[in-house]
Amino acid sequence: MKKVAVVILNYNGKPFLERFLPNVIESCDSDWVEVIVADNASTDGSVDFMRERFPAIRLIVNGSNGGFATGYNQALQQVEAQYYVLLNSDIEVTRGWIEPVIQLMESDPQIAACQPKILSYHHKERFEYAGACGGFIDKYGYPFCRGRMFQHLEEDKGQYDAPMEVFWATGACMFVRAGLYHQIGGLDDSFFAHMEEIDLCWRLKNAGYRVFCCPQSAVYHIGGGTLPKNSPRKTYLNFRNNLSLLVKNLPSDRVFPVIFCRIFLDWVAALKFLFEGCKDDFRMVFKAHRDFFSRLKPLREMRSKAAHHKVSCIYRKNIVIQSILLRKHKFSDLKSKDFSAY
Repeated sequence: MKKVAVVILNYNGKPFLERFLPNVIESCDSDWVEVIVADNASTDGSVDFMRERFPAIRLIVNGSNGGFATGYNQALQQVEAQYYVLLNSDIEVTRGWIEPVIQLMESDPQIAACQPKILSYHHKERFEYAGACGGFIDKYGYPFCRGRMFQHLEEDKGQYDAPMEVFWATGACMFVRAGLYHQIGGLDDSFFAHMEEIDLCWRLKNAGYRVFCCPQSAVYHIGGGTLPKNSPRKTYLNFRNNLSLLVKNLPSDRVFPVIFCRIFLDWVAALKFLFEGCKDDFRMVFKAHRDFFSRLKPLREMRSKAAHHKVSCIYRKNIVIQSILLRKHKFSDLKSKDFSAY
């Protein structure tokens, strides 16, 4: 059994494999690291490409495209390692990117998941949207990051270079203890894609573990490789899954008031889409709500099987008001006293 398995989930990402996989392989030349590509029923010739170009790399072929969540769950059932690294195919890694994260995790057995610093591939001096320097959520479930507030991306000047406990680690490059991944039930298949890593991290925190960012490791992410940035499908998944993770993970006394407020705030967001001419996104918000309410019974069943506690690193204010109305565009603009168990 290898100590670390770097598992790249691919769906029609042949150009990314061609561009970035050689760099990943070169950076993982230790005998305790294995590189694996799991293909989610690609139709672009990715499987033949892998077999011809990288015959020495283990290839797992999933029978269908079950999305990010199911794709990884199916693949990781076949992988034995102490640590998994869930790595997007559109990431350029740097030499020595694995060791600092593993060292940090091994220094504290309570660290269940961790991410490196995520920088933009096209603007290497800036943080990248999907994870930046570690993820957080506010009291209504809105996600944001050290280095990224909504669409505002900070320049990396070393301001967040201290390792720090965070609320969630990005699925673009997530290190997770393999035993805990399976113990906690893996990613939620029903999410398909988007916010499944936040749900996973929240469940780990509810179980008493911690999530960290290790900025001593850095990778460069293109982003938007599967769904475009402005996608009604992405809008639907984000709104549906955000409500789902709140119902699954919030303490009982917080579920109703938070969901009530989020539904109202989602309606405000839908009207904003409409005024901006994004009619498809407007419709997707209400489709997301419809499908969320249709899934309340299984979501409640998931709640009944899990512990629910006040957990660390939740921002106790509304990040929408702080960022958009009060113009606090940097994580450093937020007061540390407003992050606490909630």
